[in-house]
Amino acid sequence: MNSARRQWLLTLSSVGAGAILLGCNTTGPAESNEAKDDKEGAEPEVTATEDLMREHGVLRRALLVYQETATRMRGGITIPPEPLQKTAKLFRSFGEEYHEKKLEEAYIFPAVKKAGGAAAGYADILIAQHQRGREITDFILTATAGPKISTSDAKSFEAALESLVRMYEHHAAIEDTVVFPGWKETLNPTQLDEMNEKFEDIEHEQFGEDGFENALKQMAEIEQSLGLSDLAQFTAPAPPPPPK
Repeated sequence: MNSARRQWLLTLSSVGAGAILLGCNTTGPAESNEAKDDKEGAEPEVTATEDLMREHGVLRRALLVYQETATRMRGGITIPPEPLQKTAKLFRSFGEEYHEKKLEEAYIFPAVKKAGGAAAGYADILIAQHQRGREITDFILTATAGPKISTSDAKSFEAALESLVRMYEHHAAIEDTVVFPGWKETLNPTQLDEMNEKFEDIEHEQFGEDGFENALKQMAEIEQSLGLSDLAQFTAPAPPPPPK
């Protein structure tokens, strides 16, 4: 066979083999490399900043329990202490000991303080509010440790719950809109990817593989026990008609 015909057959074979590989559904080496490249170049499913915000979602649901408890108690409704004890324990483990201490105070606040700007001005205030929140959580845990919440301390208990809600609603809003975006700006894409993995590792070390999912499940069970799981009940009433 002459060299020209041999080269023509080799070229045809290469093209045919490539077409077969592209048409197959099985994963060959070329497809694996392509999938790997796509995975490496794609945005992570949940970034560190998104993870922080969805953790805030769990904590806001705990705040709803506190606010509804205060409102009901003020209306003379007896609230069992057990769901509040569970809420406070979850707020402590997931919010204070993990989200605040191991993520915000260890990584986010130091970075924004070093970078300066609007976010830096909030860091010390947010840390002080973390400490006050822990003091109020201690109070809630003590008040709900017995078989019932003492009626003699009802007013102070209601006030403590509402003060915590008020503080943390503003606190989380500032973090979501100023501090977390400011922290993200201190990182290049590679550093952000590293923080995504770092935060995930910390979560797994603290809670196991399903830390967020377990916190979400616990919060849903607490809401169910207090009759707060139906979102429709919180739909605002229609406003009154305008005066004629």
